[in-house]
Amino acid sequence: MLFIRSLLFNIVGYSIIAMGCITNSVVGVFSRKATIKSWNYFFLPLFAIALRYIAGIRVEIRGQQYINQDSGIYAGKHESAVETYLLTNFIKKATLVMKKELTYIPIFGWAQAFYGMIPIDRSAGSAAMKNMLRNAKIMIEKKRPIIIFPEGTRRKPGQEPVYKPGVALLYQHLSLPVTPIASNTGFFWSKNSFMRYPGKIIFEFLPPIEPGLNKQEFMEKLQDNLEKKCHELNEETIKEYPHLKKMLYHKG
Repeated sequence: MLFIRSLLFNIVGYSIIAMGCITNSVVGVFSRKATIKSWNYFFLPLFAIALRYIAGIRVEIRGQQYINQDSGIYAGKHESAVETYLLTNFIKKATLVMKKELTYIPIFGWAQAFYGMIPIDRSAGSAAMKNMLRNAKIMIEKKRPIIIFPEGTRRKPGQEPVYKPGVALLYQHLSLPVTPIASNTGFFWSKNSFMRYPGKIIFEFLPPIEPGLNKQEFMEKLQDNLEKKCHELNEETIKEYPHLKKMLYHKG
């Protein structure tokens, strides 16, 4: 049954994303604002409905009082592809920092470019950071919040964190609060896994880290706050779904 539900969701869910990419590759030629509304008010909510009623994965949002729809930086834990599909359901005008390689994918990459994603070439060193910062300033001027995943890639629940400096660069140069987003997505939609396990995904928005800290202070506070809350969510998830303890990272 689990395999069948996962199969059906993968077919339906990725079909919705594909339809969204095709539609917005055309719509974006005429109106980039229309692509934002198309994704965030139709295709991605439709994707969330499929996730709920086919895969049996529901979503709970905590700390909604910390969401600013017109500004700010959001630093999210990245355990699954699902963050990139769901977070803009709740931060409606947000843009995401994403790997530049994804923009090279035909149709998918075009749709992301029209939406206004911030691409980053991780092999370009300091030049990549400058380009990311320049694009981020443009998005902030347009009153579009920025979502960044500080670790840069997906990691399993409980895996040792590796935070990269990009988020600190945005924090220091944009002089905006950074709101951490803890989550438990890796238990239900694991990295490189076909299976989708029923249960409750939690996104918890934490109190913003206000501007003014130096780089080291900021990174320590962000990592401490985010990892502590993720650990709590992991414990809560395992208590409610003991069979998913196997999804926790184990060395070796």
